Amino acid sequence: MKAITLCISILLFSFFASAQNKDPKTFKMGEYTIKQYYFVMLTKGGRRDEIKDTAIINKLQAGHMANMERLSKEGKLMLAGPFGDDGNWRGIFVFDAESEDEVKSLLATDPAIKAGRLDYEIHPWYTAMNSVFK
Repeated sequence: MKAITLCISILLFSFFASAQNKDPKTFKMGEYTIKQYYFVMLTKGGRRDEIKDTAIINKLQAGHMANMERLSKEGKLMLAGPFGDDGNWRGIFVFDAESEDEVKSLLATDPAIKAGRLDYEIHPWYTAMNSVFK
């Protein structure tokens, strides 16, 4: 019940904050500190089907994984993971960044995005700071 109340509160805040044209990065909500992160939906890239060489695909994937590890160690990438089907949505990233421009610059370091195997959509996203899945 506590989690549902928090989710509803975040949704209501997001609605009212956007309606008032405010952009706070953090705010208190009861016992929680809510923070803005950036949710990135990784999608199939426009050149995905052009790249067929398995060695190139494996090299891009290895670079993609190494880049995620680096961004995680830098404290920028908070969450990442692939989807388990073969749909257009390939995976997600959640970044702790100051701006959408910073997120774009971080995404530009990903070899799979550079090569066009992956593309992305960026969305501001709010959740409780230091939260974890249970």
